[in-house]
Formats: sequence, C-alpha cells, structure tokens
Amino acid sequence: MKGGIMSQSLLCHICCFLGLLPFWIQCTSSASRCAVQHEVADCSHLKLTQIPDDLPANITVLNLTHNQLRKLPPANFTRYSQLTILDAGFNSISKLEPELCQKLPLLEILNLQHNELSQLSDKTFIFCQNLTELHLRYNLIHKIQNNPFKNLKNLFKLDLSHNGLSSTKLGTELQLENLQELLLSNNKIHVLTREELDFLGNSSLKKLELSSNQIKEFSPGCFHAIGKLFGLSLNNAQLGPSLTENLCQELSNTSIQTLSLSGAQLYRTSNTTFAGLKQTNLTMLDLSYNGLNAIGNDSFAWLPHLEYLFLEYNNIIHLSPRSFYGLFNVRYLTLRCSFTKQSNSLALSPKIDDFSFQWLTCLEYLNMDNNNFPGIKSNMFTGLTQLRYLSLANSFTSLQTLTNKTFVSLAHSPLLMLNLTRNKISKIERGAFSWLGHLKVLDLGINDIGQELTGQEWRGLENIVEIYLSYNKYLQLTSSSFALVPSLRQLMLRRVALKNLDSSPSPFRPLANMTILDLSNNNIANINDELLEGLDRLEILDLQHNNLARLWKQANPGGPVNFLKGLSHLHILNLESNGFDEIPAEAFKDLLQLKSINLGLNNLNILPPSIFDKQASLKSLSLQKNLITSVEKDVFGPAFRNLSNLDMRFNPFDCTCESIAWFVTWLNATHTNISELSSHYLCNTPPQYHGFPVMLFDISPCKDSAPFKLFFMVNTSILLSFIFIVLCIHFEGWRISFYWNVLVHRALGFKEMDRQPEQFDYVAYIIHAYEDRDWVWENFSPMEEQDRTLRFCLEERDFQAGVLELEAIVNSIKRSRKTIFVITQHLLKDPLCKRFKVHQAVQKAIEQNLDSIILIFLEEIPDYKLNHALCLRRGMFKSHCILNWPVQKERKNAFHHKLQVALGSRNSVH
Repeated sequence: MKGGIMSQSLLCHICCFLGLLPFWIQCTSSASRCAVQHEVADCSHLKLTQIPDDLPANITVLNLTHNQLRKLPPANFTRYSQLTILDAGFNSISKLEPELCQKLPLLEILNLQHNELSQLSDKTFIFCQNLTELHLRYNLIHKIQNNPFKNLKNLFKLDLSHNGLSSTKLGTELQLENLQELLLSNNKIHVLTREELDFLGNSSLKKLELSSNQIKEFSPGCFHAIGKLFGLSLNNAQLGPSLTENLCQELSNTSIQTLSLSGAQLYRTSNTTFAGLKQTNLTMLDLSYNGLNAIGNDSFAWLPHLEYLFLEYNNIIHLSPRSFYGLFNVRYLTLRCSFTKQSNSLALSPKIDDFSFQWLTCLEYLNMDNNNFPGIKSNMFTGLTQLRYLSLANSFTSLQTLTNKTFVSLAHSPLLMLNLTRNKISKIERGAFSWLGHLKVLDLGINDIGQELTGQEWRGLENIVEIYLSYNKYLQLTSSSFALVPSLRQLMLRRVALKNLDSSPSPFRPLANMTILDLSNNNIANINDELLEGLDRLEILDLQHNNLARLWKQANPGGPVNFLKGLSHLHILNLESNGFDEIPAEAFKDLLQLKSINLGLNNLNILPPSIFDKQASLKSLSLQKNLITSVEKDVFGPAFRNLSNLDMRFNPFDCTCESIAWFVTWLNATHTNISELSSHYLCNTPPQYHGFPVMLFDISPCKDSAPFKLFFMVNTSILLSFIFIVLCIHFEGWRISFYWNVLVHRALGFKEMDRQPEQFDYVAYIIHAYEDRDWVWENFSPMEEQDRTLRFCLEERDFQAGVLELEAIVNSIKRSRKTIFVITQHLLKDPLCKRFKVHQAVQKAIEQNLDSIILIFLEEIPDYKLNHALCLRRGMFKSHCILNWPVQKERKNAFHHKLQVALGSRNSVH
C-alpha cells in the first residue's frame, strides 16, 4: 500500500504469526463475506472498518453501507478503478479526500448519506467530472463556502436535504449547468433571495425541492435568478394563504410546470390566490393535506393549462358551480378524503351543488373515495363529457338503492370504469346502469346487496367486460341473471352466499366470452354438470372454500359430477378447501391447457393413476395439507414432467420404498421450485422415520428389489402370452388352419388356374342333399332358360352314364367355374357330401388360389354346426358369396340378382 499504510492481507498474516488468531479471523472474514455477483459487490452490514482489498478488480458497483468506516482512503480504491457506483452511506465518514475521484475516473454515482461530513472545500470534487448523482443527505453540512461543485459539469442530481443549511447559496459563480434535481428539503432555510440562487443562472431545474423548510419570505425575482425552473416542491412549508399568494406572484413568467404545496396550511383559496400563475404553463398542482375547507369561486380561473389537480385529504365543506371554473384542461382530479367528516346529520354533511363539475370538460379521471356525501344528485356529474374513470368507494351515507335515475348525470360521459365499493348498497333496481353504455368495468364489491338477479339490473351495459360483486350479503341467480351481458369476461362472485346454482340452463350459459370466474367462499354444495357448459374461453376458475366433496364421490347418486367438462382453455384452477377425499379419473381430462392446479387443504389420499395424464402444460401443482402418503411415478410422473412450482407440504408421507422411492429420486434431481422442502416435507410412517426429512430418505436398499421386479414382469408377460395363444386357438383355430393351408399350398408352388383363359363347361356345380333335389331343379332350371349363357351341372341330369359316381363328381367340379353349396340340415347329415364333395370343392379352391365357392342357406344354420359337419365357416368366404333363400316371394328376384353377381365375380382372391 502507498503512503506507508499496511495492506489488510499483510496485516492479517502478521497477526496470525504473532498469535493474534481471533483478530485474524475477524479480519479475513469481513472481506470474504462480501457478496459478489455480476460485477456488483455487496459489503453492507459487515461492521467493516477498512475497505476490502480482495474483491474482483472488475467490479463496477460497490456497496459499503451500514458499516463502521470513518474515511475513504483513495489508495484503497486503486484496485477498483472500474467503479461507476460507490455507496458508502450509513457510516461515520467525516472527511472526503479529493484524490478519491482521481482513483475512480469512471465514477458516476456517489452516495454519502447518513455520514458526518461537515465541510466541503473547492478541491473536494475537483476530479469528479463524470459524476451524475451526488447524495449528501443526513450529514452535518451547515454552510457551503466558495464553489465545491464548480467542476461537476455533468451532475444531474444533487441531494443536500436533512442538513443544517440556512441558505440556498451553493456557489458564488455560475455552475451546475446540467443539474435537473436539487434537493434541499428539511434544512433551515427561511428566506429565498435572488442573490442566493443566481449560481443556477444557466441551469434548467426539473425539480427544486424546498419542502419542510420554514420559509417566511420570497424576495422579488428569487425564482427568476434560475435559468429555467420547471418543478418546485414546498410541501410542509406552512405558507398559509398570504405567503402562497406571494409565492405565485414570484413564479409569474417563469417556466414552472409542476407545483407541489402539500401540507402548506392553505386552509382557503380565493380568486386571487393563484392569480400570479396566469402567466405560466402550470400543468400540475398538488394541494393535498392542507386542511382546505373553502374553495372560493373562480379560485382556479388563472390555471387554464392545468392537467393534474390533487385535492385529497382536505376538509372541504362546499363545492359550488364556480369552484372549478377555469379548469378546462384538467384530466386528472383526486378528491379522496377531501370533504369534511361531520356527524350523520344532513345539515352538517358536505355539499356538492349541481353542475359543480360542469367546467371540467376534459376530465378523464375522478377519484372521490372515502367521503361522506348524502347521495348523488340528478346533475351532480353533468358536464363531464370526457370522464372515463370514476371511483366512489366509501363515499356515501345513504346510497342504499341504485335506481334508474341514480346515474342520469353521467348519461353523456363515456365512462369506462365505475367503482362503488363499500357504500352499503343493498339493492339494484332494473336499468340502474342503463345510462352507462360505454362501461367496461363495474365494481360493486363489499356492499350489502341481497337480492335475486333477474338480469334486468344490467340492462344497457352493452360493452361491459368486468363485474365485481364479491363480498355482498347474498345473491340468488336465475337462468337469465347474465343474459343481457354476453360481452362479460370477468365475473367475481366471491363470498356472496350464492343460491340456485343447480338451475338448468346454467346462469353462466350466456357468457361465452368469459375468461375469469370466481365462485370461491360460497359453501357451494349442489351443482350439476351443466354449470360451466359453454364457457369455452374460460381461463381462470376459482372454486376454493366450498363444499364440493360429495360431487366427486363414486357413491354419489348418479355417479361423480363432471362439472369441469369442456373447459379446454382453462389455465388456472383453484379447488382448495373443498373437503375432497376422492377425485374421478376423468376429472381433468378436458383441461388440456391447464397450467396451475390448487388442491390444497383437502382430504386426498389416493389419486387415480391417470388423473394427470392430459396435463402436459402443467407448471404449478399445490397439494399441501392433504393426507397423501405415497408419491408414485404412475400417478405424479406426467404432472411433474414440466413442473416449475410444487407445494406438497404438511402431508403424512409414508417413507418406504414402495411409497416414496421414486419421489425422493425426483426431488434430488429436479430444478422445480419447492419451498420449505427440508422443514415441511417430513416422514410420518413408519415410526422409525417419523419427523425425518423426506429428501434425506435412503433409497439405496430399494434398488435391491429391481431384479425381482424384472423377473416378475417377464413371468407375467409369458403367462399372459400363453393364455392369449390358447384362447386364440380355441376360438379362431379354424381360421388359422384355413389360412395355414392356403400359405402352404402357395409355398409348394401351386399356380392359380384362373390366370389362364377361363375354359369351363359349367358356370357352377351344385352340391346338395338328395332330399333337396326338387328345390334345386325348380330354381336353377328356370335361370338356365332365362339366360342361355348359364349352364349348371346337375347330378341327375349331367352325369355321364357308366362313369363311377366319385369320378363323375371330381370331373364335374373341375369342369365348373364355381361350386354352389345348398346348405340345409339334410346336407349336414349327408355322408357323401360331408366326406367327399366338400373336400374336393375346398381342395380345388385352395390349390388354385380361387374364390370359387358360393353358399346358399335354405335354413338358419348356426356357424358352429356348419363347422362341425362340413369344416366350413362363414368367415372363410366373402360376403357376396354367402346368400340366404328369402321367405317372402317378392324378394326372390333380388336373390336371383345376388346369385348372378356371385356367379359373375372373378375367381382370383387378388
């Protein structure tokens, strides 16, 4: 260290060598405890007596507040030449050396508040050319001599408040040309003179703070000495009416735009109080906390450019039609707590005459909260043709009923927001808001409304978006309660003792644009699955603190009520404190965009495995204070996949491998935010783990069961496969056998004869029982006569004489394009058909890859009998090759047509 000052690290090593270990520990720990992050070093509240010398050299911000520093040796900052912000407030620094800024050439903000500086010399800030903010509040500076701030060419803000200055004189020559904020509040300044402010002749102050100074005099031209003065604050200066008028005269012809006179004891105004401001462009005037009780007519006539007027916390008794005359450009007016609080006597209540606001033609925002008006007169707000926001919370003593005349004075106002909370309103009559066609937000919360809502109460609210009815006495809904406000998007019905929610159709059915619905704290127990039907755009649903447990019980008459169905756009669902001990597996199936579920403070224990399967977008899950003992992957795995916040505190976890092994593994690997994990996630069972943190549960023994689980799964899979094969063989063996024969014959190389040009003597060979010969002759002979191209092979007619019967059968089947089976009970019993004819026909079809068999059922033959007798099943043939002989004569033509289609179909199965 330069100057013979021993470095901190060297001193610490010497102390250690000499055996002064306790001091060495204190010395080293003070610096190492500084928090360094992103080039910012926080060394506050460490009881430092010296500047740490082991911080990174590239830091740009150093916080040394709340320590025990007595000085800032420049040599100690040589390492930190990149500093732009140095905060050494709340120490005991009594002197500032000029070389500090020389060592910190980039310093822009220097904060030395709450120290013991008493003198500033011309050289103190000589090297601080880049300084933009200098904070010296709460020091012991009583006088500024010469020009200590002369070199601060770039200074933007200078704070000398809470010192002992008796004068505003901070220099003897022009300086601080870039200064915009000069804070001199809470000093001992009594007089403002031109000579004491002329050092600001080239400055353009946006804010001159002189609040809480006991100013008694404004010398002529005092404010004209400043180059340009845009903002002046004299709060708590106790000016009174006379000195305020004098102040306004001195501000005449200045650049003043904002003037704050809060708490200036201006208890009355007259038409001369602000006359001096006529030649200004004042846009903001703060007269709050003045005890103002009388506003004289035309008091503000001199302020045509005013846009913001603050009159809150006064004691106004009366507003007349000319109280606000001249305020043609005011856009913002607050009268909160502005009127006298007298007894309940109407004679002593504050009075607002009709047309009192008629001059405020540009007013957009009016706040009249916390007053004591008897009511709203018919022309109370007449003239407010630009009013968009009106707040009347806790403003009336007798506004119990809202009639269709209450807001008639707002008929020509484009009002968008109306606040009527805390006014003890008990009833809303039909058409009460019919004058407010532009209204978007209506707040009627925290009143005493107790009535049935028929829907006529909202007549005329064509553009309403939000209605707040929370915290009222009781509301009984009907199917038409909101039929006239389909534009509604937010409806708040918290704690209003809702009745008749199970009506059909639902009271909310017309609200197709609804995005937020609050039905919490209503003790709701009876609803149906149509309650939220049609609310396709609903994003936030709050049903906490109700009594919906019965609706999701399996034992509920009619089964669980799925009142969340169809809410495909729901993002936030709150079901806290409903007594749920069961959840249906399909409860959340439609909630595909759900991001947050709160099921805390219920009685849930076992959740269905598929409960969260559809919640791929879930970010927040709350299940605190339930009875959950097991957290298993098949239940919570889908929910935890993309989770950002989890709350499962105060559950009686069962710390066994089966219950929480997967959960513990997940906890130790996840980046999800889980508050109070170590203290409020505790084991309840088994007894040896009671009160043990879940995250510390040892899961290594759980892994030993893995091979047994694998063995169990393999054996189970083999057993189930075997059972499946046995069942297939039992019920579908015939089909497997049939297709196996087809594949074998194809593999052996049998060729399809149909691929050659078809050369057959007969269109079909008829296989039938002897008892059915008459039916065959009667039905097939006429078909041959009608169509000469058809020729059937009939055994009685076409078999050659002298040829053995079996040989004739084989030759006839080969010479026929199709084979027709006439299926009857007689055929099933015919031994020749069963043993020979069927075999030859099927063998031809398999060998030649043909689809050449047609079945005609003359009787209803079950498939199992057909298979048992002929080894045939309907499933072996195409549907158009299976025909049933009709009982009705009129359907025989249709049968013949189907037969001709079957006979004409291609034989190839391809």
